[in-house]
Amino acid sequence: MSVSDQNKPAEKNALWETIVVLFQAFLLAAVIRTVLLQPFTIPSGSMMPTLLVGDYLLVNKFAYGYSRYSLPLYNPDWFKGRLFGSVPKRGDVIVFRLPSDPAIDYIKRIVGLPGDRIQVKDGVLFINDKPVPRVAEGTFSSDTSDTAGVGVQHSVGEYKDVPIYRETLDSGATYQTLDLNAMSDGDNTPVFNVPEKHYFMMGDNRDNSSDSRFSVKYVPEENLVGRASFIIFSLGNETPFFQVWRWPSNLRYDRFFKGIR
Repeated sequence: MSVSDQNKPAEKNALWETIVVLFQAFLLAAVIRTVLLQPFTIPSGSMMPTLLVGDYLLVNKFAYGYSRYSLPLYNPDWFKGRLFGSVPKRGDVIVFRLPSDPAIDYIKRIVGLPGDRIQVKDGVLFINDKPVPRVAEGTFSSDTSDTAGVGVQHSVGEYKDVPIYRETLDSGATYQTLDLNAMSDGDNTPVFNVPEKHYFMMGDNRDNSSDSRFSVKYVPEENLVGRASFIIFSLGNETPFFQVWRWPSNLRYDRFFKGIR
C-alpha cells in the first residue's frame, strides 16, 4: 500500500468532520434565529429618530412567546395563538407581521393595548381620553434622502431641522417623535377602540408612517414577532452593506450596541 493510499482514510475523516461542524454551526444559527434573536434591517424612516435607515438590530423573539409567525417560513395551519406568551408593555418597539400580508415584517411602537381608546388630536396622542405629555426637544436632521414611510402618500425628500417632541407614557416609556407637518393626515383621527387580543401601532415619525392609523389597522397578538432590543451596526448616507470601502466614512459608531427604547 502506498503512502498516498494510507492518507485517503484520514482525508475522508477530516472532510466528514468539517461537514459535521458546518452542519452543527448552521443548525445552531437556525435555532438561535428561530427561538432567541432575529436580525432586522431598517429600510425606511418611519421610526425616526429612534431608528434610522441603515440601522441593523436584533429582535428578542422570546419576549412575547412564539406564534406561527415566529418561524422564518411560517405555515398558517401550524397552530393558533401564542406559546409561552407574555403581554407587551405600552411603548415597546416591536417587529410584527403585517396583518394584510404576513409575509412582510413591520416595526413600530405599541401605543394601544387591548381595550384602549386611541386618538390623535392636533398632533397630540390621546390614550383613554388622556393626552400623552409632549415636550419640545430640539430638532432633527437625517443623513438619508429617501426616508418616506412605506405606503404613506405624503413623502418628503431630506429631513432638515425637523421639530422633535418627547412623549412619556403612563408605563414610564419615554421616547422622541418627529413632527414634520402640523396639519398632516394622521394629526387628527377618529377614536380607535382596540379590540381584545389586538394592539395599536404607531411610528415615531408621526407624519410619515404607515401604521394603525392607516392601512395597518389593529395588529393581532399572534402577529408579534419580538421586541427590538438593540442596534448592533449602523450605516449612514444610504450606504449599501456590501460597499465595504465606504464603511469608514459612513459608519455611525455612536449607534453600535445602543439599546432601543
